[in-house]
Amino acid sequence: MTQIKIDTKNIDMIGRKIFVKIWEPAEKVCEVPIVLLHDSLGSVEQWRDFPANLCKRLNRKIIAYDRVGYGRSSELKDLPSINFVTNEAESTFPVLKNALNIQNFILFGHSMGGAIAAEIAARHPKQCRTLFLEAAPVFVESKTLEGIRAAQTVFEDRDQLDRLRKYHGEKAEWVLSARTDIWLSPFFKDWNIFNALKHVSCPVLAIYGSKDEYSSEAFPEEICKKVGRRAEKVVLKGRGHFPHREDEISVFENVEKFLGKTSVRRRVSA
Repeated sequence: MTQIKIDTKNIDMIGRKIFVKIWEPAEKVCEVPIVLLHDSLGSVEQWRDFPANLCKRLNRKIIAYDRVGYGRSSELKDLPSINFVTNEAESTFPVLKNALNIQNFILFGHSMGGAIAAEIAARHPKQCRTLFLEAAPVFVESKTLEGIRAAQTVFEDRDQLDRLRKYHGEKAEWVLSARTDIWLSPFFKDWNIFNALKHVSCPVLAIYGSKDEYSSEAFPEEICKKVGRRAEKVVLKGRGHFPHREDEISVFENVEKFLGKTSVRRRVSA
């Protein structure tokens, strides 16, 4: 069994704290780390055992961070702008990358973290080696809005909100509003990551569940259409919006297989 070391850091970004957690094999083999980007209600701790298990499985360093406003990072008073996806890619990630001295990297983004990952990959074509998009929204789909409204009703139950407080503390209500208010805003209706996907030059694997309550197969199809031959899709039968929780082994197997294929392609092209 691969032994891992776990470290945490607080990175300063213009007076705000970004909380980072790192899982690293005791005997490092793969030099390129995987950076995890969480969903709209997520945080580092909500990845649960996935980062540690991924680290052991791939023998790679895994890095996860809380976006500002989430988890153990600094709070925000105002809600994010409707441009928060591009802002995260343009402003926060470069600070993180420089502070941790990350050169080349692999991105694994879940849900809205996947949209952010696509924007980051588009801006770092020479450094982003592979992009994994899990349950990532690509545009504003009616099914997504239906899922957001349904979740909004669920969180009217104080017990459900308390579950968010477990990870976000007093920021929990802000976290919920940040997702709901932005997605349901009329100003967000034309949002998409089409342009980012067109500028992604690395291999892309789109991982979705066939029973995802927030998206249809239109999202992975659009990813493959925009990225072209470098993109592949995997739709896990019977899985929902959290494949890495619902079927961790299948996610690991597909990630491992895809990394193996892309590694072979790079050696051949070299």
